[in-house]
Amino acid sequence: MELWPLIKNILILDSEGKRIAVKYYSDDWPTNAAKEAFEKSVFTKTQKTNARTEAEITMFDDYIVVYKFVQDLHFFVTGGENENEIILAAVLQGFFDAVGLLLRGTVDKKEALENLDIILLCIDEIVDGGIILETDANVIAGKVASHSMDAGAPLSEQTITQALATAREHLTRSLLK
Repeated sequence: MELWPLIKNILILDSEGKRIAVKYYSDDWPTNAAKEAFEKSVFTKTQKTNARTEAEITMFDDYIVVYKFVQDLHFFVTGGENENEIILAAVLQGFFDAVGLLLRGTVDKKEALENLDIILLCIDEIVDGGIILETDANVIAGKVASHSMDAGAPLSEQTITQALATAREHLTRSLLK
C-alpha cells in the first residue's frame, strides 16, 4: 500500500467519448490502444448518468473513477481500488473549478480545444507523476495564469497575481544584474 494517494489518470473527453486532454501516470495501460479502450469503456459506462451538478463515483475494472460533466465535456479522475474517493473527488473538483476559472466560465469543447495548453498546464499543476500536488482551484489557476501570461502585456490587463509575478520577475532580473 502506498503512503500517499496516487492518481492513475486524468481525462477530458467530449460528448462522443473522444479525447480532448488526457494524462496517464500509470503503466496499467501500456499501449495507446489500451488507453483508448479504457477511455471508450469508461465513457460508455458513465455516459447515461447525470453527473452535471456534482461528481459521481464508480468502480470500474478495479479502479475508482470520479467524474463530472459540463456542457459537452466529461471530466474523469481515476485512482486505484484502494484510494480514498474523497481525495479523488477533491482532485476532480479542483481541476474542474480551475478550468472554469481559466476559461472564464465558458467550459465547452470549442474553448477547451482553443485553450488546450492552459488545460494541460492545469493538469501538470495538480498532479506530477501520479502524486497530488494541489487541489485548490484558485491556487492552480493562479499558477497556470502566471505560466501562460504574456509578459509583455500591460499591467492594467493583468490580474493581481500576474502583476505580482511580473513585478517579482523584474525585481529578480534587476538584482541579478
